[in-house]
Amino acid sequence: MSEVITLPAGTRIWLAAGVTDMRCGFQGLAAKVQTALEENALGGNLYIFRGRRGDLVKILWASDDGVWLLAN
Repeated sequence: MSEVITLPAGTRIWLAAGVTDMRCGFQGLAAKVQTALEENALGGNLYIFRGRRGDLVKILWASDDGVWLLAN
């Protein structure tokens, strides 16, 4: 069974240009958001990061339910 995550209206989706070290966890990716984009990683926007080989993406998102780090 699969679940669908609905984003609140007005959620901005950011796609990080270039490649990201996929060993980074929540803290490392949140730091990249704050330094490179000068955005608050906990502000409710969705941030997508791509690995070097292109076969892995990580999504960082803070919602009312908590902070999500999704990988596929």
